[in-house]
Amino acid sequence: MGGVGRVGRTPLAGGGVRYELVTRERRRVSVVARPDGSRTLSVYRGEHCDDTAVSLGLEGDEAAAVVDALLPSHHSPSLLSTAELGLVAERIELPSASPWDGRVLGDTRIRTETGVSVVAVLRRAEAIPSPGPGFRLAGGDILIVIGTREGVGGAVSVLGRAGP
Repeated sequence: MGGVGRVGRTPLAGGGVRYELVTRERRRVSVVARPDGSRTLSVYRGEHCDDTAVSLGLEGDEAAAVVDALLPSHHSPSLLSTAELGLVAERIELPSASPWDGRVLGDTRIRTETGVSVVAVLRRAEAIPSPGPGFRLAGGDILIVIGTREGVGGAVSVLGRAGP
């Protein structure tokens, strides 16, 4: 397959996720992603987490700028850089037992309340681009949203409550 050797994802107590990978050069790297958008990027000298060579803390906008710079399409003149615009793109998973399961997207009032746009929904192996307000949500859906960091946080809150 020629990809990265090992990639792991570990949910953290208190929220957030730790991503770990080993590069083709056998370098170990981790990223701790926190719900507030901040990230900690660490590179290790050896196999163990206690042998850190470099650790870099990044605020949400800084992390977005680094991600944007690392993307292969970064230098395409036709693509917008969300970091330069002060926007973030995030995935928000709708829990399987969500009160929004079976209700339409418009009922959430996400755009009205937070200014965040839902640009796509991932459902099983299918991507549904540009869902309208009449799109019926299902537990387990992953909503791809674009907005400000604060707006995305608000959208997470909206999707976590029972309804309007």
